[in-house]
Amino acid sequence: MTTTLRPTAPEQRTPDGGRARSYEVCVNSRPVGRIDLATDARFGSRVGRITHLRIDPRDRHRGRGTVAALAAEEVLRGWGCGRVEISVDAGREVALGLAGALGYVERNRNMAKTLTAAPRLPEGTDGRPMTAGEFTAWQRHAKEAYAQDWIGRGVPPGQAHAKAEADHRSALPDGLETPGAVLSVLTHAGEPVGTLWVTLRASSGAGPEAPGAYVYDIEVAQAHRGHGHGRSLMLLAEGQALAAGTTRLGLNVFAGNTPALRLYESLGYRPTEFHLYKPLI
Repeated sequence: MTTTLRPTAPEQRTPDGGRARSYEVCVNSRPVGRIDLATDARFGSRVGRITHLRIDPRDRHRGRGTVAALAAEEVLRGWGCGRVEISVDAGREVALGLAGALGYVERNRNMAKTLTAAPRLPEGTDGRPMTAGEFTAWQRHAKEAYAQDWIGRGVPPGQAHAKAEADHRSALPDGLETPGAVLSVLTHAGEPVGTLWVTLRASSGAGPEAPGAYVYDIEVAQAHRGHGHGRSLMLLAEGQALAAGTTRLGLNVFAGNTPALRLYESLGYRPTEFHLYKPLI
C-alpha cells in the first residue's frame, strides 16, 4: 500500500514569505486523515511546522501517521526549511511516542497548576514592584538570556535574537505600564535577590484549563542562588495570580533545566504541552 499526501486547497502565501497548505493523507488514493503544514511565524520561512496531523480511528496503528510525517518533512525540505517544529499535548502519549521514534527532540514544555489558597512567603522575604530603572536593566538582560536559551537548544543566533526582540516587543509594548504585566523584585532581609514577570491573561474564549496567568520570566540573582529564593518567587507569582482573580498559573521550562523542572514539579505543576524540533538534513 502507498501512503501519499494530496493537497486539499491552493498553497497560502504571506507577504513576509510565509507558506501554509493542508493535505489529505491517502492510502492508495483513499483518504485516511489530514495533515496541515506551515512555515513558523516565530522563526521565519526557513523553519517549518506540522500544525495538525490526524489519522482516522479505523486506520490508526498501521504506520499511516509515521509515513505522513515523513512525507510532510519532504514537503518542508522542498520549501527550503532546515528545521521542523511540532507541539504535542501532554496527554497524547501515542503522538509523543511517534515524535520520539522519528527523531524529534524536546526543546521546552508548558506546565500549569490549579491554585487554591494564597501561599505565604518565608520570614524576611517580600515582593515589591520593579522600578523604571530596574526595568531597563532587567529587560536588557532578560532578552539576552532568553535568546541564549534558544541558541543553546539548536536555534541559530540570528533567529534566537530576533525572537527575543519580537517576543518582548509583543508582550511588553508599554514596558512597565503594559496592561496585565506584573513585574516584581523579590527581596530578602531588604536586599534584592530575584526578579519575576507575570502576565495576567484575558479569559474570554479560553477553555477552563487555560492558565489565566503566566510566568514569563523568573530569575534568582547569581549571588543568591541555592537558598530557596526560586521557590519564593514562584509563591509570589501564585499569590499575584490569585489576587488578580485567576486560579490557574502556567509557565514554560526548557528541556535540560533540571533544577527548574524539579522545583515546578515539587510545587505541583504538571506538563500541558511539549514543543519538539528536528533538523531537516
